[in-house]
Amino acid sequence: MKRKLGCLGVVLFVALVCCAGPLTMSMSASSGSGGTAANAAAAAADIPARMLTAYIAAAENVRSYRPRCRGMQWQVLAGIAKVESGHAAGRTVSSDGDVRPRILGPRLDGSGAGGNTTPVPDTDRGRWDGDPDGERAVGPFQFLPSTFRTVGKDGNDDRATDPHNVDDAALSAAVYLCGSGRGRDLTQRRQLETAIGSYNHSAAYVADVMGWISRYKTTGTAASIKGVTGKARTVLATALSQRGMPYSWGGGSVNGPSYGICCSPGGSSGERIRGFDCSGLTSYAYARAGITLPRTAAAQAGVGRRIPASAGVKALQPGDLVFYGYVPTSDGTIHHVGIYLGNGKMINALRPGTKVQVDPVSVMSDYAGGARPW
Repeated sequence: MKRKLGCLGVVLFVALVCCAGPLTMSMSASSGSGGTAANAAAAAADIPARMLTAYIAAAENVRSYRPRCRGMQWQVLAGIAKVESGHAAGRTVSSDGDVRPRILGPRLDGSGAGGNTTPVPDTDRGRWDGDPDGERAVGPFQFLPSTFRTVGKDGNDDRATDPHNVDDAALSAAVYLCGSGRGRDLTQRRQLETAIGSYNHSAAYVADVMGWISRYKTTGTAASIKGVTGKARTVLATALSQRGMPYSWGGGSVNGPSYGICCSPGGSSGERIRGFDCSGLTSYAYARAGITLPRTAAAQAGVGRRIPASAGVKALQPGDLVFYGYVPTSDGTIHHVGIYLGNGKMINALRPGTKVQVDPVSVMSDYAGGARPW
């Protein structure tokens, strides 16, 4: 029988790239990838991984400060940050969460610049806004210094509270939105809109934020990495932040999505598609956690602790690599790799024509075990 080529990592193109799904993949698994699920997944693709990590952590940790608050989700914080700063667009976010250069709003002097019509006197002597003579909104969540002084929290346990640190700012925003006293029930639309309105007294602002929350909620990521810590959390948050990114044969690297090459065994070219193939996605996600992987799926199987297929999916932990091979016991035949998310699911750049998405591990039939690179 002629061997099917599902990956450039097999046979003659091994040095270049991988991967595509086997030709025997079920149609039911592939048909949904280009429809509603893929469109919904695209909603979160604009959130940088480090920002998403901060939003998720803040939504989980706000209970320590507002135990009676209900319904805080990362999507609420993402909606606020999207409107306030475009998720710190154009800035660099360090591994510690520091946003540089700082994000500063216009001086609130009532001049009308930036939409401000009411003068606000200086309250921080330039500590956070660099302006000792006036007041400016600061950081990715655009706090007024006076407000941040009241609700500011240390979100990254560095014993400092800084509105220009995304961990601190996200947790502080969660505390603020939850309200004081008994706390709000953000599962109720009216209370959620009230919370957002307290952040900015504008009906248009509330509608804008609610629209982004709705888009982000379609991704269902909130519980996906709950309880996952360390490098595995970084890997998963990075991969999840790329959902909706197109599959590109040969696309992706440690630097993120890129244009691919020509051509897959089925004749699909990635030359005009900016995105990831399977091992491009894993290379990028692990690089953000400080781990360098080889570029092909077959080579990635040799990194860290190998988990044989015979151990079953239950032997996998969130953040592990998941492999597929024509001969599951032979690493040389591995043609595909994903990242295990938990509960039998993985983050996956499946094949040409799809997008980065969450799939069941069973989406492909030739499971070849996993690997734990740390």
